[in-house]
Amino acid sequence: MIKKIPLFFIVFVIILLYSFINESANSDGSKENVKKENPLVTKVISTAISYNKVPYKYGGTTRVGMDCSGLVYTSFKEINRKLPRSSKNMSKEGEAVLLSEVQIGDLLFFDIAKFEGEINHVGLVTSIDNGEVFFIHATTFRGVIITSINEPYWNKAFVKAKRVL
Repeated sequence: MIKKIPLFFIVFVIILLYSFINESANSDGSKENVKKENPLVTKVISTAISYNKVPYKYGGTTRVGMDCSGLVYTSFKEINRKLPRSSKNMSKEGEAVLLSEVQIGDLLFFDIAKFEGEINHVGLVTSIDNGEVFFIHATTFRGVIITSINEPYWNKAFVKAKRVL
């Protein structure tokens, strides 16, 4: 005797398969540029995110206040990866990668308008969703936040990406 499979089970399996296919491939069929579960990257990201909403403080590296390079420096210090303290010097570390090829844990470097002329801001890639890159960083007005590289201000200020892990 053939048993009938409940309709909700069939729908669940279809949704599960659809979700898996969409997460593992872009519209052009290529796989998303995301590091596989690397415990070091996970630790760096979770450390950085634990500082979310901490106020900005020039030179800060604590929960009292944090600046952009302090956030990255402190997050990587958790895995015993020593980076220079300034965003300009951090940008000299690691391997250059194209923005289209960044992965979670990579660093993004910027030349922001009020300090034009050289690299003066850094962010840490926290996630990539359908090709949209999100990064955590410390801003003077909003403190530590997660932002999309697609925001016009940050997209225009972007200079380069580096992989240090």
